[in-house]
Amino acid sequence: MYGLERRKLTLALLDAGHSLNSVSKQTGISRSAIRDWRMRVEPIRRNAECVRCATPPTAPQQASAYAYLLGLYLGDGCLSAQPRGVHALRIACADAWPGLIESCEESIRAIHPDNAVCRVRKQGCTMVTSTSKHWPCLFPQHAPGKKHERRIALEPWQQEIVDAHPWAFIRGLIHSDGCRITNWTEKVIGGEPKRYEYPRYFFTNKSEDIRTLFSDTLDKVGVEWKVTRRGKDPYNVSVARRASVALMDLHVGPKY
Repeated sequence: MYGLERRKLTLALLDAGHSLNSVSKQTGISRSAIRDWRMRVEPIRRNAECVRCATPPTAPQQASAYAYLLGLYLGDGCLSAQPRGVHALRIACADAWPGLIESCEESIRAIHPDNAVCRVRKQGCTMVTSTSKHWPCLFPQHAPGKKHERRIALEPWQQEIVDAHPWAFIRGLIHSDGCRITNWTEKVIGGEPKRYEYPRYFFTNKSEDIRTLFSDTLDKVGVEWKVTRRGKDPYNVSVARRASVALMDLHVGPKY
């Protein structure tokens, strides 16, 4: 009677802390049906093994998807505590880039295929959301306070994934806090002004640690970069040299 996606959305609302009454009103599905779905799914979720809680702990199998999702999380993501020890992973994706929203959802499903993913519309953006007790295991950078006001460092197992899939990590960071733009300048040639246009990439983040993770990874793939200031603040990492922009275009490209 109800499709799989509608069931997943309903269970995601429950995981986010909404009551049976509230979810029933929002979805138009009876309380008895919702209760039945939850009773069937919760034993499966309790028995699902977390790769980081396993003995010994391992890395996610979908390493490239994880590297991309890690970049998104460091840029525009957060974890929020929910009832019963559950955490909600939320990635803010601008509505101007529907391809980004799709890629974000795909990466979450690749990491947690048994968990529901829902999209919550906000003004100008969509929060791609999934709940699990184990998101803090996969994103140990989670802690109280804003990211730029505390230390951000990768665990050794995370760094191994980034080293193996640097472009996926770079793409996640650019898709969250970066952009590809076209700059222009004018030069006087033979007494006539001529306009020149050239593309460049920017990554903007207030956290020095996150900017360093980005620039260190650029170094490993041979992309030249420099720091530019926004007013007095060195929040921007710029990639403007032609060969480096070509590399970025090949592996990252503009948002879509």
